[in-house]
Amino acid sequence: MPELPEVETTVKALSVILNQKISYVKIHTSKLRFKIPNNIINILRNSKISNLRRIAKFIIIDLDIDYSLVIHLGMSGRLKTVNKNYKRIKHDHFVLYFLSKKILIYHDPRKFGFIDIVKTNELQKQKYIMSLGIDALSPNLTAQMIFEKISKSEVPIKQILLNQKLIAGIGNIYASEILFDSKISPLTLGKDLEISLIMKLINSIRKILKKAIKYGGSSIRDYRSIDGTLGNFQSNFKVYNKEGKIIGKDVVKKIVQYGRSTFYCPKIQNNK
Repeated sequence: MPELPEVETTVKALSVILNQKISYVKIHTSKLRFKIPNNIINILRNSKISNLRRIAKFIIIDLDIDYSLVIHLGMSGRLKTVNKNYKRIKHDHFVLYFLSKKILIYHDPRKFGFIDIVKTNELQKQKYIMSLGIDALSPNLTAQMIFEKISKSEVPIKQILLNQKLIAGIGNIYASEILFDSKISPLTLGKDLEISLIMKLINSIRKILKKAIKYGGSSIRDYRSIDGTLGNFQSNFKVYNKEGKIIGKDVVKKIVQYGRSTFYCPKIQNNK
């Protein structure tokens, strides 16, 4: 599933459509995770891309008509661009054609993503945006803030990191890498994390996510940038999907927490 680094990489790559005017919209699949709004074609046609940004794992494409196109990539979605001579392939569900002859395609084999169109000034009122916690890369993310929210929590820190209502943008892959970097056991309950450990955790969140963005994200299964380029951060994984790997005097172990795979080193990740 594309996480914050993959979405950030996609948004940066979308700069090729900035200030481009949409001439035509084609919907091949009307329902992804949710139904694509009926009015989307009329709103998008003849509008111009005025801004590109990210909110957590959401891609926001602002238009010059005070509407915003919202795209969530779900489990296997990606955006891709081509110039002219586009021939639809299986799982291409939504296509924007630009006057410049550039074409933007939403491709999603599992159809877990979604596409929405909302007035820009009402974006923050949407349930899927309102429910989000603080962005994982926000400078306003502080140890005291997290401490106050989890100091009584009986939930393991790995699951806390995946809670988008607390910290938005971190998924399963980066949670394992972040906890390894901070030497915190994924089994540690929120209430047992002292503020000094939370400070280490926040430093690791920023370090791992920024490094992943630098490497263009991680391509494990479906993710590619809009021009088809594979992300390369997976070559920098320390523990994720590395069960049995020897690190120092420790061995990477795989466990399952809340139905999700967790990779960690029990001796190294001892909260010290």
